[in-house]
Amino acid sequence: MKDNQAVIRAKNINKVFHEPVDFHVLKDISFTVNRGEFVSIMGKSGCGKSTLLYILSTMDTDYSGELYLNNRLITGNTPEQLAAVRNEHIGFVFQFHYLLPEFSVLENVMLPAKKLGKKSAEEIEHDAIKVLKMLDIDHVARSKSYRISGGEKQRVAIARALINEPSIIMGDEPTGNLDSKNSDNVLAIFRELAVEKGLTLLIVTHDLDFAHQTDRIITMEDGRIIKHTNQ
Repeated sequence: MKDNQAVIRAKNINKVFHEPVDFHVLKDISFTVNRGEFVSIMGKSGCGKSTLLYILSTMDTDYSGELYLNNRLITGNTPEQLAAVRNEHIGFVFQFHYLLPEFSVLENVMLPAKKLGKKSAEEIEHDAIKVLKMLDIDHVARSKSYRISGGEKQRVAIARALINEPSIIMGDEPTGNLDSKNSDNVLAIFRELAVEKGLTLLIVTHDLDFAHQTDRIITMEDGRIIKHTNQ
């Protein structure tokens, strides 16, 4: 693929924890995720994969090296600039859904778009309903988020991640808290988003079955990338 299709590009990323002692957690990480790719990152606990994801998502800025999003260097941007980049270009799905329990499903999904402030409340609500329909959970749109099932909550979290039409969805163990049926549902949703919508996904997972359904597996060990496996 041509470089202009790169969504995320990491160049010589290094990260050192200084407490309680110096620990070199990421060592010279370089790779690219292209538009429309569905990529998983695997490795044993402590290998640095979640730390890497937090750097790629711009939430951790204490590293050396260069990070590019849509071929734009974002290393060295101000916290305000990075917050704007995150909100507009990166959707997040975590192991825990982090929905606001006192809000309805619809209100939870609308929140990132309201924060971005590029559309009217009516347009945002229309977009939110559309995404909930796509994920087959529009029937719970008016329910309080604490009243729906675990599998539904994770689909709502995916809807929330999609609301601003991000350049990339990043996930940290998004199926780690789900039973096998709901894990399969989430995987099917991700695959459909990649294939039908051309969305780019980068997912940290321990689940080998999940990883084998992605386009490429990046394997980490002791803070390094040791292997790229195309499926």
